[in-house]
Amino acid sequence: MRVLLTTTSYQDTPGDHHALLESQGFDIHRERGPLPEKRMLELAGDFDAFLCGDDEITKAVLDKAMPRLKVISKYGIGLDKIDVAECTARKLPVLFTPGVNHTTVAEHVFCLLLGLVRNLVDSANSVRAGQWKRVTGHELWQKKLGLIGLGRIGQEVAKRARAFDMEVHALDLYWPEAFATQHGVVRHTEFESLLAACDIVSLHTNLSEQTKHLIKAERIAIMKPGALLVNTARSELVHLPDVIDALNSGKLGGYATDVMDEEPPPADHPLLHHPKALITPHIGSRTYESVPRQAMRATLNLVHYLGGQADVIQANKW
Repeated sequence: MRVLLTTTSYQDTPGDHHALLESQGFDIHRERGPLPEKRMLELAGDFDAFLCGDDEITKAVLDKAMPRLKVISKYGIGLDKIDVAECTARKLPVLFTPGVNHTTVAEHVFCLLLGLVRNLVDSANSVRAGQWKRVTGHELWQKKLGLIGLGRIGQEVAKRARAFDMEVHALDLYWPEAFATQHGVVRHTEFESLLAACDIVSLHTNLSEQTKHLIKAERIAIMKPGALLVNTARSELVHLPDVIDALNSGKLGGYATDVMDEEPPPADHPLLHHPKALITPHIGSRTYESVPRQAMRATLNLVHYLGGQADVIQANKW
């Protein structure tokens, strides 16, 4: 049984998942992902299973990978890099790991947000450079936070926002009424009303054809002058040129993100050195607590599926 292992978080972080995977007697081939389609096409066809991260698993990759490929076990919850519809049509199971990284990502949202409003990175770097640059920042207290998506991660962000005495607004197709009532979350049914009401907008929705470029020029125009945007979901949820234009004009006061359109970005990427941007290298769920949880669940999914056991979390059905 040959397994392609590509997720770097899985490989780099200690935990019991390593022993479990090694105990199965698989022939494991390791790569440093996320891999582009070109590299996946070079590898496809030689493996019975993928234990993957955000590698591009397209129709062309599936054409070459099957019929040998029996299962895809995704480390994480984002499935937009996998052609799930094509997998479903071919009755190829796509397994994933919901419910294991929501607290970690929620904490990173506030890491980014606090860093942005308090100019933390510039201030700390100035001290390290022997300067004493004292920049005045802002409070989060009683600011209006808009959450686009109120699933597991959005709910954890809402809890933390209430601890800062923020007014939480949210929009989600599947509204968690009991949670919203308990935590005083204001419901919106239209993007425009949420964007107009909030000082800060944080993205927590999946990427699809419907949500691609959700934040673009027309919607940014509705936002409050100087509003902040936080993105720990997918880069493609925003139309980056429009965000950069809004940062340059002052319409947006700042953009904090853990995800980029190209990872790692090229050295001349226009956002890298922008004074109103705060970027982290896709580490929102990368903690010593979260990675072993995700990795173990991804490994259990793989091992249980191949062993015919029922304890698997499958994203697609037929």
